[in-house]
Amino acid sequence: MTDSATPQPTAHVVLYQPEIPQNTGNIGRTCVAVGAKLWIVRPASFRIDDARLRRAGLDYWQHLDLGDAANWEHLREQLTTPRLFFFSRFAKRTFWDVRFQRGDVFVFGRETSGLPPTILDPQDERALRLPTTSHVRSLNLATTVGIVLYEQQRQLSGAGRSE
Repeated sequence: MTDSATPQPTAHVVLYQPEIPQNTGNIGRTCVAVGAKLWIVRPASFRIDDARLRRAGLDYWQHLDLGDAANWEHLREQLTTPRLFFFSRFAKRTFWDVRFQRGDVFVFGRETSGLPPTILDPQDERALRLPTTSHVRSLNLATTVGIVLYEQQRQLSGAGRSE
């Protein structure tokens, strides 16, 4: 639980049923770097104490703000913010179309199958994609999360704005 002296996360990264511990470890490290909270929606395909996850997260894992949810409904009970964005290669809008805010929630699906239709509607304006050429089905999950988090950080810092 967070008290008023503890800063609120810059963002919430939700991994829905992640499958590759190294991706989750790298994502956790990125979350520590930007002050984001990482949420794992179970079941995951690995244990949270998996050595591969810890190795990818290096010694930063101890600093990670980590949330756990037994399923999607449990996550929504814990995380009630209305600003959720769902990432999918099938989304119609790109992440460049959105002005991110502090505390936004970024939801990412399984590495092999993405988000289920019960969570993702590709037509929803909150469904976003990273543009790629037709030669690439998708980017690595850890890469995608890093790009999204650092775009949010860029926007929050005001970098790139013309005066």
